[in-house]
Amino acid sequence: KTMCFRKMNILLILALLTAACELNSEQGMTDPGPEDPSPTESDFIRGADLSYVNEMLDCGAIYYNADGQAEDPYVQFGEAGTDLARFRIWHNPDWTDYSDYADVKLAIARAKAQGMNILLDFHYSDDWADPGRQHVPEAWLPVVDNTQALGDSVYNYTYKVLTDLANDDLLPEYVQVGNETNAEILQDPNQSYSLNWPRNANLINRGLRAVRDVADEENTDIELMLHIAQPENALWWFREATENGIVDYDWIAISYYPLWSDYKLENLPGAIAMLTDTYDKRLMVVETAYPFTLDNADAANNIMGSDALINGFPATPDGQYDYLVALEKAIVEGGGEGLIYWEPAWVSTSCRTQWAQGSHWDNATLFDQSNIALKGMTYFGLD
Repeated sequence: KTMCFRKMNILLILALLTAACELNSEQGMTDPGPEDPSPTESDFIRGADLSYVNEMLDCGAIYYNADGQAEDPYVQFGEAGTDLARFRIWHNPDWTDYSDYADVKLAIARAKAQGMNILLDFHYSDDWADPGRQHVPEAWLPVVDNTQALGDSVYNYTYKVLTDLANDDLLPEYVQVGNETNAEILQDPNQSYSLNWPRNANLINRGLRAVRDVADEENTDIELMLHIAQPENALWWFREATENGIVDYDWIAISYYPLWSDYKLENLPGAIAMLTDTYDKRLMVVETAYPFTLDNADAANNIMGSDALINGFPATPDGQYDYLVALEKAIVEGGGEGLIYWEPAWVSTSCRTQWAQGSHWDNATLFDQSNIALKGMTYFGLD
């Protein structure tokens, strides 16, 4: 009997302890144990601009994984863990069959099939739009001096592209209204550099409004981005944009190429923190790249040479990978939340650009010059 009594006491004590632990757990009073690691990389968005991929495939490019096996590049980026695929769209690029609506629609479908979210980058031009060139599409040239009519064109075009994509269940999760819009958007090609803020703000806001309207009608969320090249330009541009009434967006998007920036990698967190803290917006680096070699694979001279290198990051596959890891760390330190590699699959082929045959980026892709995946591809799957 004594033994039974002791067993009952032990069982009773254990039951009471269990109940107490459950109560503490419900009230958030459990022993915290070792401190949890800071949640940084788990929510960080890692993406790739894959705008050239369809063209490269049509030009005969074959991509290989690290084991040397041929693999569809969309599958390869999906399997690598890429969160986000970015695609540019031109209005009516009669000089190429790519980056128009039909090509972008195909690319989005291929990327979504591999589980990637989509960032659609409206250039609002028939050709490349960048800090030095923001040319109005030829179809809109007759109203280039009529801000109201031009704004209507921006709204209607943006709205139509997105509603057409929605009808095929291909709506992007993110939309970029303009590409590297350091200068005033939709300029007359004969006009010299300018930045007329009342006109600029009106046109940008019409594009933003079109995206919001489609999102509301489709009962979904589309994150809006405004994109400026280099952090030093973002600092003054977003200040002036805010002063001129551009406020309805979600993300500050910047290009960061050390070659063309006043900010060294170690100073980048300060600029990012200033942007995120001042404007209370999220921030993503939507363009960057780094060479893995200084060799040139074809007749198209590479844009990135030895002047693109940073001390401690040689032009090797390891140096390229280490640059991406270091850049992500700097972005996170400043409060940013994402990084997109620009054109990691723009490999050398027999096709031509507007300037030469081949690729001007073949030493800065994430594939070697035999199109075998480099260590940089593993960046997308970091824990």
